[in-house]
Amino acid sequence: MARIKKDKSFYRKLRHKYRFAIFNEQTYEELFVFRLSRLNVVTLVTSLSIILIVLVTFLIAFTSLREYIPGYPDAQQRLLIVRNTQRVDSLIIEVERREKFINVFQAIIRGEIPDSLELESYTKASSDSEVNNSLEFTRSQEDSILRAHVEQEERFNLSVRQSKDRVFELENVFFFSPIKGVVVNGFGETRNHYGVDVLAAQGAHVSAIMDGVVIFSGWTVETGYVIQIQHPNNIISIYKHNQNLLKEVGQTVKSGEAIARVGNSGELSSGPHLHFELWFNGTPLNPEEYISF
Repeated sequence: MARIKKDKSFYRKLRHKYRFAIFNEQTYEELFVFRLSRLNVVTLVTSLSIILIVLVTFLIAFTSLREYIPGYPDAQQRLLIVRNTQRVDSLIIEVERREKFINVFQAIIRGEIPDSLELESYTKASSDSEVNNSLEFTRSQEDSILRAHVEQEERFNLSVRQSKDRVFELENVFFFSPIKGVVVNGFGETRNHYGVDVLAAQGAHVSAIMDGVVIFSGWTVETGYVIQIQHPNNIISIYKHNQNLLKEVGQTVKSGEAIARVGNSGELSSGPHLHFELWFNGTPLNPEEYISF
């Protein structure tokens, strides 16, 4: 009973009304009067605190003020995080490819058959053994029409009738300049420097020196974004330290077509430039002897 009376007394104290009034000091006129209880004060303070916490939370979460919080990354740091994540993903893919290549190469050296080749040879052998006995080749009417159509189209194609014994002269080939700029590091000026470094503006277009097919387009740690093109007559051109690549492996490019943008990627790069290499029959050439930059 005493505890119940105590609880009721406490509840009455909370609900007990207090009068708050503001008087004019000279005339004693009541200017403002309102009544409050302890319960009203507690409720009002709690509501205002919750509203203030919600407003501050929204202000920090959806405005740029969150960047001033210690430990929160700014826009530049978030950009670096995203770029590093992409580079790590590229490195993981490259490491996996090299591991697969090394495993296959080691298996071949040991005289073993790699799993992929073994599976392919097994499926090919099993399929051939089933259909070889009943396989017959006959020339259909559609095949004859296609042959005649191809021969009609290729009768003026000079490349079909070129002699394989003809000596190829590199001096007679016209190379499109990959980029216009200043050569700051020439061919062979440093050890293992098989090309030239051409200083150019960041983001400038890098062009293919002649028609060809992209044989490599990817990222390396030392040289950044690299693209390699296979040209006729066993000519290969290599473009390194690009900002980004515009072509993928297997795509055909034309002479003067944009294939990348000048950048500063890779550990061996110290500024926006293009490292260009020209190879012929597996031998590096001095690009300045054949191309005007």
